[in-house]
Amino acid sequence: MRILITNDDGIHSPGLDALVKVARTISDDVWIVAPETDQSGVAHSLSLNDPLRLRDVGERRFAVKGTPTDCVILGARHVMKDKLPDLLLSGVNRGHNLAEDITYSGTVAGAIEGALLGIPAIGLSQGYPPGHRENVDYSAAEVHGKRVIEQILAAGLPRGGLVNVNFPALPADKIAGVRATVQGQRSQWQAQVEQRRDGRGNPYFWVIVGHEIGDPEADSDLKAVSEGYISVTPLKVDMTDHALKKRFDQALEGGN
Repeated sequence: MRILITNDDGIHSPGLDALVKVARTISDDVWIVAPETDQSGVAHSLSLNDPLRLRDVGERRFAVKGTPTDCVILGARHVMKDKLPDLLLSGVNRGHNLAEDITYSGTVAGAIEGALLGIPAIGLSQGYPPGHRENVDYSAAEVHGKRVIEQILAAGLPRGGLVNVNFPALPADKIAGVRATVQGQRSQWQAQVEQRRDGRGNPYFWVIVGHEIGDPEADSDLKAVSEGYISVTPLKVDMTDHALKKRFDQALEGGN
């Protein structure tokens, strides 16, 4: 199996190294193409107005001055152009990508780009307790990652299939199990704006995002990780609200 790995935390992130270790227990044909710097929150952005720089940083390991989407395109269409990957892995992200997070996530976006290229794709993220951002324990992802990936593949991940995996903020030996979940929704999106002033008194702003989950639905990704389970959420690139479309069909046809 040929595996392409990317992320959004950057080429030097410990989460990327954790995923490389997992991937190499599955295959000996592993390639890494990841951003030169942290690209968290860039979502599915694509560089169209700036050239991309590709730097060889090791055996089958490349850094790109661009977004996760750029990395996947360069990886699949240039670095691995002789033979496309059989699997795209994105992560392991520092922090969960749950519920609304996936719309901002560069990690999930890397997996989305893989899916758009027809490559089965899995995004993986590791939670951490408050105050531990600089000392994340990736043991849950490292120990359980291989099993979860192989279970997903065994269940059947079609060409262009897309899955979002989240590991709870727990050490490996405290994981309760694995659950198939739906994308959750927090009761209130907690984005806030904090104003500060620079040395000359001019204002500048930080966007502060909260992570309280409220009372999530029983089968959601939020609920699963809160109870110590690894969340496995199948996603689709198609964002159409099909139920609402049926209502619009009737309303718009009736107005003609």
